[in-house]
Amino acid sequence: MAKERFKVIVAVYLLLEQEGKVLLMRRANTGFMDGMYGFPAGHHDGGEDLKLAAAREAYEELGITIDPQDLSFSFLLHRPFAKDGDRLDVYFTISRFTGEISNKEPEKCDDIAWFSLDALPDSAIFNVRMVLEARKRGESFAIHND
Repeated sequence: MAKERFKVIVAVYLLLEQEGKVLLMRRANTGFMDGMYGFPAGHHDGGEDLKLAAAREAYEELGITIDPQDLSFSFLLHRPFAKDGDRLDVYFTISRFTGEISNKEPEKCDDIAWFSLDALPDSAIFNVRMVLEARKRGESFAIHND
């Protein structure tokens, strides 16, 4: 009998950057970090490549179309001790997209705003500052123990 393989939860994150600013969304009505700002993100559904998952999330959450070829790998965050199991968070940077950014999930998000990289909101989720600061140092990987 074959041993069942370990499974990990994978999420994709979008770092939309323009003119020294990054786009963040404020969570609402989700039961997880509501009132906090985070990157547009979503779970990898399986059976799709990571860039397609990120492009899908951009459309589902923001109503914008991204060519997966325009996505650049930016950062990998491993969270081995998350409450619901090991997590891998894959971050992609994007600056080109088509369409106008809008809130396509108002039941999960009550604000979308551009923030200066030097003036992030106090209510930013832990990974926002951590990932942006690590990238400034030229790092592309971190482990975070939830």
